[in-house]
Amino acid sequence: MRFIPTKVHGILDYVVGAALIVAPWLFGFAGVGGAAVIIPIVLGVGLIVYSLFTKYEWGPFGFIPMPVHLAFDIVASLFLALSPWIFGFAGEAVNVWLPHVVVGAAVIVVVLFSQTQPQGASVKSGAVRA
Repeated sequence: MRFIPTKVHGILDYVVGAALIVAPWLFGFAGVGGAAVIIPIVLGVGLIVYSLFTKYEWGPFGFIPMPVHLAFDIVASLFLALSPWIFGFAGEAVNVWLPHVVVGAAVIVVVLFSQTQPQGASVKSGAVRA
């Protein structure tokens, strides 16, 4: 059952995007460098950018359909969760790899429960209207 409205999903998109960008400093692994640091920053920026272009309440330039947005979320989240093993930093301290896995898994759960269309909205000229 999909019970998370797109309006809530959109807020989470921007919060998680910003959190990913600051994650290396927030969790104290910025000094590790390399993929462990670059991946969350790039995915955070990417999440914010494609959210701006999604057809939902928080997408001012909305032209990406919500189901496509959710597919982007799944691919990016799987990549984030698996990145410690793909890029070989799973052997680092737990504060380095665990945020990647937890955030990746959490976003997948959110996607599975997120609605695929804004409720009570009509789409006009690429923008969602309530």
